[in-house]
Amino acid sequence: MSSPRIAFIGAGNMAASLIGGLRAQGIPAAAITASDRGAEQRARIAAEHGIELFEGNAQAAAGAEIIVLAVKPQVMKDVCLELAPHLHEGQLLVSIAAGISCASLENWLGPRAIVRCMPNTPALLRQGVSGLFANARVSSAQRQQAELLLSAVGLALWLDEEALIDAVTAVSGSGPAYFFLLIEAMTAAGSKLGLPQATAARLAQHTALGAARMACESEVDAAELRRRVTSPNGTTEAAIKTFQAGGFEALVEQALNAAAARSAELAEQLGK
Repeated sequence: MSSPRIAFIGAGNMAASLIGGLRAQGIPAAAITASDRGAEQRARIAAEHGIELFEGNAQAAAGAEIIVLAVKPQVMKDVCLELAPHLHEGQLLVSIAAGISCASLENWLGPRAIVRCMPNTPALLRQGVSGLFANARVSSAQRQQAELLLSAVGLALWLDEEALIDAVTAVSGSGPAYFFLLIEAMTAAGSKLGLPQATAARLAQHTALGAARMACESEVDAAELRRRVTSPNGTTEAAIKTFQAGGFEALVEQALNAAAARSAELAEQLGK
């Protein structure tokens, strides 16, 4: 990225992660601005990243080529209506707010080049994954800029249909909580088997970390990796059969369907 001016509207945790990722990639502080209503948050972000912060959104956005909308979904409409008169042609708008469609953003901002993103919380460690959708006004150069922006905090994957954002929300947006739940359950079960709580927790956490790395770095899929560690009549097979007897796969499908449906429902509510 040839250091375009980037403005963050909202400087919460996700915005701060993106700013940190961009700075780590060599984007100069002078190319980044941000706005936030909280004086303490402005001071903290300025101290950590050396960028200029403003209380007013229009001040932060002035002269920016890329504007990242990083406010809570509940206030997005008001923020967009306030910001709209201060925008100009050629700017790229990148929304990382859950549940706000491109159509809603265009209703509030006017016809704009918009990329809608669904990042997840591991982005705070620059280990996130994001689904991205661009509307028809986004140029190929702007697509590259958006991808580089989100790549600063992890993997960025493009979607051909905006409706698939709901599926991304179900799989990866909400996904970290599913793994936390499994770690929580494994820790509790390990403790009941006699392990000290702290030991059970560390075993579960690092098993999850190691398994995820193997899945990401292996040339074979997760199903094959599972088969390779599941010896016939062994301990792993006993556990896997118990999971499957309880309807594990069907339950996961039901859970993701529920998350996707709720994502679509929230988009309908928040976009009015």
